[in-house]
Amino acid sequence: MDSTFIHYAILGILQGIFEWLPVSSQGIVALASKFLIEEFNPIDIALFLHIGTFFAVLIYFRKDWKEVAILKNPELLRFLIITTIISLVIGYLLYKLVINIAVGNMFLVIMGFALLLTAYFQKKGKKLEIGFNKLAIITGFLQGLAVIPGFSRSGATIFGLSLGKLSPSEILKISYMMSVPVVLTSSSYFFLTNSGLIFAAWPALVFSFLVGLGSLHFLITIANKIDFSKFALIFGLLCLLGAMVGFMV
Repeated sequence: MDSTFIHYAILGILQGIFEWLPVSSQGIVALASKFLIEEFNPIDIALFLHIGTFFAVLIYFRKDWKEVAILKNPELLRFLIITTIISLVIGYLLYKLVINIAVGNMFLVIMGFALLLTAYFQKKGKKLEIGFNKLAIITGFLQGLAVIPGFSRSGATIFGLSLGKLSPSEILKISYMMSVPVVLTSSSYFFLTNSGLIFAAWPALVFSFLVGLGSLHFLITIANKIDFSKFALIFGLLCLLGAMVGFMV
């Protein structure tokens, strides 16, 4: 089997597993691509592979997307519009600044402590009672920061959404659904500007979709069975552990 195919498959598997975890799939995939792929910018590859997990989110939450499409859930539609606009503006501006910056680990530390704070809020039952529209602004801004390597999109949005009055299942669902409009827009950009990456990295897309769909189902199932404070605590510790490993490498 062609080694290039295997390398792209590895990157797709990494994306499919780590996209839902607050340890920055983009940072992990970009770091791995530095050693596996020479033809393309690592950040471009990491952003491109979100297309695979994009389809995983569409299929897994297809009932919720149908409600949004037929305007049966206008509140969620408005939330997604607000977060998408803010995320795209922040993300585009930052992308131009960080495209040539090396992957760092300090953001994993920040995400780790943010999720530990989330675990504390959930355990104590403390809510800031932030309205849904204001919550959209906060989480849209945090999602836009995820273009920075090492800054976890899911970790940031889970933290932001936990500041409101949402249930644990709603926090996870909205966090993952938020990524879809942004990924759709960014993927259109890649189709127009980087066709070479599209044709070369198709194996990674296939693996990121298949692995992403399976790991998403597993994670949602586990999250619904345990206390959400423990969920946030475990992921916060994973962030800190990942940062420690990164600093040692």
